[in-house]
Amino acid sequence: MKLDVNVLRYLSKDDFRVLTAVEMGMRNHEIVPAELITRIASLKHGGTYKVMKNLLKHKLLHHDSSKYDGFRLTYLGYDFLAIKTLVNRGIFTSVGRQIGVGKESDIFEVANEDGTIFAMKLHRLGRTSFRAVKSKRDYLKHRSSFNWLYLSRLAALKEYAFMKALQEHGFPVPNAVECNRHCVIMSLVQGYPLVQVKQLQNPDTVFEKIIGVIVRLAEHGLIHCDFNEFNIMIDDDEKITVIDFPQMVSVSHTNAQMYFDRDVECIFKFFRKRFNISYQENLEDSNGSDLVSDVSDRLNFSSITKVSDALDKELAASGFTKKVQADIEKFNGGDIDDESSSGDDDTEDDETGHKQHRLNTISEPAVDLSSLTLKDKVSGEQHEVKVTQQSTEASQGNGDETEDLSDQDDEEGSELQDNLELKESLTKQRRRAIRAAQGGHKTFAKRNTCKDKGGKCPQNSRIQNKQMCNSW
Repeated sequence: MKLDVNVLRYLSKDDFRVLTAVEMGMRNHEIVPAELITRIASLKHGGTYKVMKNLLKHKLLHHDSSKYDGFRLTYLGYDFLAIKTLVNRGIFTSVGRQIGVGKESDIFEVANEDGTIFAMKLHRLGRTSFRAVKSKRDYLKHRSSFNWLYLSRLAALKEYAFMKALQEHGFPVPNAVECNRHCVIMSLVQGYPLVQVKQLQNPDTVFEKIIGVIVRLAEHGLIHCDFNEFNIMIDDDEKITVIDFPQMVSVSHTNAQMYFDRDVECIFKFFRKRFNISYQENLEDSNGSDLVSDVSDRLNFSSITKVSDALDKELAASGFTKKVQADIEKFNGGDIDDESSSGDDDTEDDETGHKQHRLNTISEPAVDLSSLTLKDKVSGEQHEVKVTQQSTEASQGNGDETEDLSDQDDEEGSELQDNLELKESLTKQRRRAIRAAQGGHKTFAKRNTCKDKGGKCPQNSRIQNKQMCNSW
């Protein structure tokens, strides 16, 4: 959907109030009922339906009446809410041309009163080209249901946090300015995507810089996971800038090594095809110097050591679980107090003893039941529940047999024989009862079969014959 900011000139305060009401209603509604929008907006002179009609004309809302009369926000309406908020904060005053399109975002130029140009990134998750967000990203975490607008907001917040932290630690990233809803404002990078560059003055130097950024990120506990020529900007002075950060994970992630190797392989593959240089050639030209051996060790994921101020813990990156945090705190803080550990052990022992006692009390009267179910399987009968209930009642009536469970192994053969005879008699009685019941009258389902199929029931045919005789 194309962003046309000229519509902002014709929107009033009531329009934005209704848009905000729909946004609030979408917290727990996929389609917000019209009555709820009216109550949340609480316009002074009414006219909520007139305002929603105007918003529908500009495609800021979507109307859905499949189940009930309701509305939901579109991405264009969500864009206008974010832009209106950022303009009120004084971040920028004008929106320019579109400078980039991705599978999950659109990028525009914006400018403030001083004429400074920034980049505005609008996250648009849910496009046809990228709908596997639930399996590719961990935005949902423990949630089972999701909304594309809400996921876009989470992606924008995560990217803003990563960009701000990397900027403070001296990484070559854009300067994060502001974030609101699914919109991120950052400094405009004066350069070109590396994929558009056909020739470099010092390709070896650029290659080493890029590999160094990957290693530095790993040392700070982060992996980019999408480090390729499309997410690297380079200017005329061959200075690089890394962009696109929502998918970053921690080095403690389950697939961290695979992501790290994939990022390195993407850079190797691009420079080998575009500039005809490879890492193996650099090793041969150096004649096994100490510098190259050090670089080869740095490219090994297992040999990378994290720094003390790792960013994955600070930013709660994907893969940095509570278990990893507990291990780090235990390593830094030393052993836990003996008193607390002993107290925990005592409580655990009490719980395990209580559970064991419950298991013993439950498993004691289950000896006869297991033998009966085995016999039912052998005989091929399908009435295990009724037979087991009858057998348990018979076994409970014999108080002498159940009091002493230790002598049960000796009497097992006789009990099995008695249970078998009891089962056979019960099955015979049950079959007789079924035959008597079926022979006496038809079931309710059989009586209604004729009516369900649309045919004539015998009882109805008799009534019709009598009526015909009386007419004659």
